[in-house]
Amino acid sequence: MTALVRYQSALLLRSQRWLPPVLLYAVLVAVGARAGDPVLDSLGYASAALLPVAAWLARICATQEPPAARQVTAAAAGPARAQLAALLTASGGAVALGVAGNALVVAMSDWRNTSHQVRVDPLPMVVAALLAVLVCASVGTAVGTLCTWPLLRSPGWSVTLTALLALLAVVTVGSPARAVVWGLVSGSRTGAVPVLVLPLVGALGVAAAAAGAACVLSSRRA
Repeated sequence: MTALVRYQSALLLRSQRWLPPVLLYAVLVAVGARAGDPVLDSLGYASAALLPVAAWLARICATQEPPAARQVTAAAAGPARAQLAALLTASGGAVALGVAGNALVVAMSDWRNTSHQVRVDPLPMVVAALLAVLVCASVGTAVGTLCTWPLLRSPGWSVTLTALLALLAVVTVGSPARAVVWGLVSGSRTGAVPVLVLPLVGALGVAAAAAGAACVLSSRRA
């Protein structure tokens, strides 16, 4: 599996198809998280911005191989393993991007609550930032996985559903991503850092279910 992930990562880097989603994330963070803003508010915004970018990366990685190359990879390693490697590459890229974005947010934000009266505890804040990245990257990857090959073949519907589901994942009650974003923003009012373990468990479950469905279907369509 490690070799497949390295192969998919090399394809992604050489294709430069990663550049638009990375630039989108950079613009969203630059616009929404400003120097001196309360840190938990800014982390919530940066985490929400990561979700559609993670979905975009998942769509890119799932379709970046030409059909002939995909058939060769599937024949050599198995279609399910090849599909899983593509999704792991996408999620790993999203996590790396989110860590970089949240690190920037932490560095330039005010480590106090919304009223700038209560100081936020640094260690729980860093842990919450990392968990928020994992949650939103996992949910975003699941959204992208469900909206592209092999589950959905039409490019037009794929883009439309990806945008719609990414939005719903951020605003719908019960979504792990919404729980994370709302927890960070709510915690900013008092300076209390939220515990984000349950949203992480839910996000990993959603991502695993989406990946499993894609791997099974890729085996049938290979």
